[in-house]
Amino acid sequence: MSEDPSERLRQVRSRFEAMGGAHRVERQHAAGKWTARERIAHLLDPGTFQELDRFVVQRGTAFGLSEAELPGDGVVTGFGRLQGRGVFVYAQDFTVFGGSLGEMHARKICKVMDLAMKTGVPVIGLNDSGGARIQEGVDALSGFGEIFRRNTLASGVIPQISVIMGPCAGGAVYSPALTDFVVMVEGTSQMFITGPQVIRTVTGESVTLEALGGARAHAARSGVAALVYPDEASCLEGVRRLVSYLPPNNLEDPPAAEPLPPDDSRAAALPGLIPQQPQRPYDVRDVVLGICDAGSFFELHADFAANVVVGFARLGGRPLGVVANQPRVLAGCLDIDGSDKVARFVRVCDAFNVPLLTLVDTPGYLPGTSQEHGGIIRHGAKVLYAYAEATVPKVSVILRKAYGGAYLAMCSRSLGADLSLALPGAEIAVMGPEGAAEIIFREMIRSDPDPAQARTQATERYRAEFAHPYLAAARGYLDEVVEAADLRAVLITSFAMLASKRDERPPKKHGNFPV
Repeated sequence: MSEDPSERLRQVRSRFEAMGGAHRVERQHAAGKWTARERIAHLLDPGTFQELDRFVVQRGTAFGLSEAELPGDGVVTGFGRLQGRGVFVYAQDFTVFGGSLGEMHARKICKVMDLAMKTGVPVIGLNDSGGARIQEGVDALSGFGEIFRRNTLASGVIPQISVIMGPCAGGAVYSPALTDFVVMVEGTSQMFITGPQVIRTVTGESVTLEALGGARAHAARSGVAALVYPDEASCLEGVRRLVSYLPPNNLEDPPAAEPLPPDDSRAAALPGLIPQQPQRPYDVRDVVLGICDAGSFFELHADFAANVVVGFARLGGRPLGVVANQPRVLAGCLDIDGSDKVARFVRVCDAFNVPLLTLVDTPGYLPGTSQEHGGIIRHGAKVLYAYAEATVPKVSVILRKAYGGAYLAMCSRSLGADLSLALPGAEIAVMGPEGAAEIIFREMIRSDPDPAQARTQATERYRAEFAHPYLAAARGYLDEVVEAADLRAVLITSFAMLASKRDERPPKKHGNFPV
């Protein structure tokens, strides 16, 4: 009697769904990690995942490896729905040969990336891999190259999100680095080019995996990780929230939500929140929370370059990107890391049609030899380029101070802001009033019997005559001076008016971005 084909399918499917086997799954769970299919089940809407290439295995010519050892070649791929919207996903499975990438493994990933591009939907990669499969040599390396090329072609066309849920080493880190967002899990995910053992051999430096490439290192020091979560469940929920602010591709608008009022206490406190004294700090996040829909602010790169704040929010239900100077850190100065953070976020928003709100309170670029020698000119130019290049609706609000080149960089009218607003106490000038008064009223200060008092008077005179927002408004560089209590309403109507904006750019292959 011939074997029942359905029973044969069940047996084969069962073997491939077991992936690395029960003992390896137990080891994965003991490490605080889920398997590839468990992660996909938590990420996507229930019952929507359709797997592709389930029965792919590595080539039989791999050195001594049998087909049974590498079911699915160590990666689960397919498509499904996330909050009702289509996405493609791949999840490397560490229980199968450490999730290492071989030729067929790479082909599976490339297939879902190609399909995501064809259909115009996001692609999400759940990374948990020891890197290139050494036994497959150049075939494995070529597989990485194919993925990198697709990452580059998809950039700015569909959202690409990389979730690091285990080790990510060597060449494997460059695919996530080419994507729009990198998300990590504390304690179980690491990213590094060379591991601690190689570093110790070459440089003599001893470092742990976590200190070298853990989530906190990449969130606070390198800036590679946009989001960090304490466990896999909260991480995947964070990815779901991130996707809710993004359109499926660059030809569509981000999805609107039900309009919500701002947080009552934050909105009520907004008029008295910003100190009139330029040197006194405050938390600009409180301004964001007082303006935007309650519960909608989703900060990115919170621990990196904390002198600027970036993130998504909603205003009257419409998604937008928020960029703000943070007076609590470095007085809100722009520095090398802060410039990179702003420029990258602005370009992501522009690529995916997310309008930009810029909240300005900065005394300028951070001075010092370390900044100059580190390339603040080049890095600072990235902010100028990103804002000038962006074609999405752009509204800037000067909250308190905007001096010198940083005034221009933070989406000034001259750089292309569609609407430029200011609060009544804002100061706009080439430099801070103290320094400017020393130059303009130098002789008066020197000749006064009480130079200290004369310097104070000169500073106040400069502030009253030259730095107030009405002077900039009189010259057409500000569209309106707005009371803080009215700011939310003005912004809602402004972005609604700008929703149909169309902005042409000169035809060219690409610009020369100051990388």
